Amino acid sequence: MAVDSIAKTNELPTIYRHADWEGRRKVLRFLIRWIGFTLLAKLGSVEGVENVPASGPAILMINHIAFIDPIVVLHVLKRNIVPLAKVEVYDYPLVGIFPRLWGVIPVRREEFDRRAVTQVLQVLKAGEIVLVAPEGTRSPSLTRGKEGIAYLASRSGAPVVPVAIDGTEGFPALRFSRAWRGPGAQLRFGRPFRFRAEYQKVGKDLLRKMTDEAMYILAAMLPEARRGVYADLSKASLDTIEWV
Repeated sequence: MAVDSIAKTNELPTIYRHADWEGRRKVLRFLIRWIGFTLLAKLGSVEGVENVPASGPAILMINHIAFIDPIVVLHVLKRNIVPLAKVEVYDYPLVGIFPRLWGVIPVRREEFDRRAVTQVLQVLKAGEIVLVAPEGTRSPSLTRGKEGIAYLASRSGAPVVPVAIDGTEGFPALRFSRAWRGPGAQLRFGRPFRFRAEYQKVGKDLLRKMTDEAMYILAAMLPEARRGVYADLSKASLDTIEWV
């Protein structure tokens, strides 16, 4: 998600109210658990859930391999999570109804929309979690992260929890298919961090540096084959970051 890529949309209210969404999200959580992860996807291993704050705002930063990646995170965590996704997912046949019902924040990648930025910040101000895939697209290995992750985290002051995902390729798939013979989805929740206070309002060059520092943290949690453009961990730095 780039700084110039947060979508303009009339689907969601400017002020976020969890109560407006909780009823339908309870139904969707039930369907995810008893249909999604019984018939269509396999959960393998989960590590580091204790790194997700028990209360208060947070940003989950994931690598994005397959369509189901955010859904796996929604399934694993008990807290309320509001994902961001490209606006096109709203138009997907059949599955497009899921982001509408959940209240996923759509992202139009070529536009800057202050209304959408405001909504993300409202979710965080309400003490809830947003889920962001900084690459902005699915890829088997990391591509360059967009600056939106640093923009939202620095403006909100919310801690960022890196989430390394593996084993989701091939899903959703019917039970007993080839994908189910593998280990299934594997999640690792890393140590939370935030950007230092002096980087709260900076220009694009520093946002780039902040984003790359965050992406190297995520890369270090992934298998080497998944690190992509962040494979050389010797280039990693933590100048803008402090651990929570």
